[in-house]
Amino acid sequence: MTSDRPAPRLSAALVAVALVVAVVGSLGAPLITSVATTLRVPLAAAQWTLTVTLFAGAIAGPLLGRLGAGPLRRVTLLGSLAVVVLGGVLTALSLPAGAGAAFGVLVAGRGLQGLGLGAVALLMSVARTELPEARSASTIAALSVASTVGIGVGYPLVGLIDQLAGLRAAYAFGLVLSVAALVVAWRSIPRDAPGPTPRLDIAGAVLLGLGTLGVLLVVAEPAVWAPPIVGAVILALSALVLAAWAVVELRVPAPLADLRLLGRPAVLRANSAMLVSGVGMYLIFSLLTRFLQTPAGSGYGFALPGVAAGAALIPFSALGFVAGRVAPRMVPRTGARGVFALSAAAVAAAAVLLAVGIGSLAAVLLAMTVLGFGVGGVSAVMPRLVLEGVPAAETASVLSINQIVRSVGFSIGSALAGLLLAAATPAGALVPPAGGYVVASLWVLPLLAVGTLIVAVRR
Repeated sequence: MTSDRPAPRLSAALVAVALVVAVVGSLGAPLITSVATTLRVPLAAAQWTLTVTLFAGAIAGPLLGRLGAGPLRRVTLLGSLAVVVLGGVLTALSLPAGAGAAFGVLVAGRGLQGLGLGAVALLMSVARTELPEARSASTIAALSVASTVGIGVGYPLVGLIDQLAGLRAAYAFGLVLSVAALVVAWRSIPRDAPGPTPRLDIAGAVLLGLGTLGVLLVVAEPAVWAPPIVGAVILALSALVLAAWAVVELRVPAPLADLRLLGRPAVLRANSAMLVSGVGMYLIFSLLTRFLQTPAGSGYGFALPGVAAGAALIPFSALGFVAGRVAPRMVPRTGARGVFALSAAAVAAAAVLLAVGIGSLAAVLLAMTVLGFGVGGVSAVMPRLVLEGVPAAETASVLSINQIVRSVGFSIGSALAGLLLAAATPAGALVPPAGGYVVASLWVLPLLAVGTLIVAVRR
C-alpha cells in the first residue's frame, strides 16, 4: 500500500521525526557533568540519565514493533511520541538545584523519553509500506542513519544552551523538539488500513524486557561486578530469562518476535554482524570523544571544553548523513555486503588514525570524520541486510529486534572502552597514558573484521 501524501513530504517527515528522537535520546550525554553538579549527585549516578534512556528504548522496541504490525501503527507511534513529550515535561520542570527528589524525577523523565528510540522501527515500517519501492529503500536507510549518527547533531547546541542558560533550559530544548516531532508525525503519518488488531504477547514482553535489562546492566554498569559474583549471577539469570523467553515465543500463537523468522540465515547474519560491529563502532566513538576532553596536565590530549568537544561531532554527523545518501546508491554496483565491508573498513581506518596520529588534533578530528562516514554506511545498509526475505508485515517486529541488538552492541562497546582505559591506568592516576588509547583503538580492528566476515560468508 502507498500513501496518498506526496512521497518526498512523507519521507522528509519520517526522517525529521527520527532525527529528533535521536537528539532527544542522546541529551543525557553532554549534560552528565551538569546534572552531577546541579543536583549534587555522583557522576556514576548522573550517567543513568543516559543509560536509562537506552534501557527504555531497548525494552520498548519489540512491544512497539508488535503493536505497529497492524491497524494500530499510527496510534502506537503517536502514543509513544506523546510519552516522549511527557518525559520532556518531567526533565524540564523538575530541576530545582539541590533537591534530592529532583534526580529521581529526572531519571524517570529520561526513561519516558527513551520510548522514542523504540519507535524508530515503526517509522521504518511506515516507509516500507507507504512509499514507492525505490524511495522506501532510501528512506529506510536515511532513518537508520538519522537514528545513529544523529546523536551528534544536538551536542554542540545543547552544550551551549546549558553553558549559557543552565540545565533546565537544555532539557526544555528537548521538550520543544519532542512537541515538534509529535506535531509533524500527527500531520504526516497516514492512517492505517482496517485489519485485525494484533495480539500482544505480554509474557514474552516481560521476559524479553527483564533479560535485556540484565544484559545491558552488566555491560553498562561496571559497578555490578564488585564483587564479581554479583555480575556473574545477574548475567546467568539474564541468560535463563532470555532462554525462557525463547521457549515462550516458540509456543505462543502470536509471538512478540517470530524466532523462526529471526533464525533465517540472512536475518541471523545481519543481527550477528550488527552486534559485533556495534561493539567496535561505539568503542572507537567512546575513545575519540573521551580523548578530545582529556584534561590539561595529562601530558597528551587537547582538553576541549564541552561545547568544543560537541562541535567536533559535527563532521561525524555530517559525513554520516553523506554516507546515508551514498551507500544505497552503491548497492546496485557492489551489493549490500560490499557496502557493509567498505563502511566497516572506514571505521577501522578511524581506529588506525587515532592510533598513529594521537598527538595531532587534525588527525583525531579526521578520525572522527571518517568514523562518521563508516557508521553512516553501516547504518544505511543494515536494514537492507536484515530485511532480506522478510514479509512487509513483519518489518517493525524484525527491525525492533535489530534495534535491541544494536543497543546491546553499543553498550558493550562503551563498557569495553572504559574497561580497556581503566586497565591501562596506573594505580593512583586519574587518566591512562596515551598508549592506553593506542592499544584500545586497535581492539576495533578484529571486531570490524569479524563483523565483515559474518556478512560475507553465505553459510
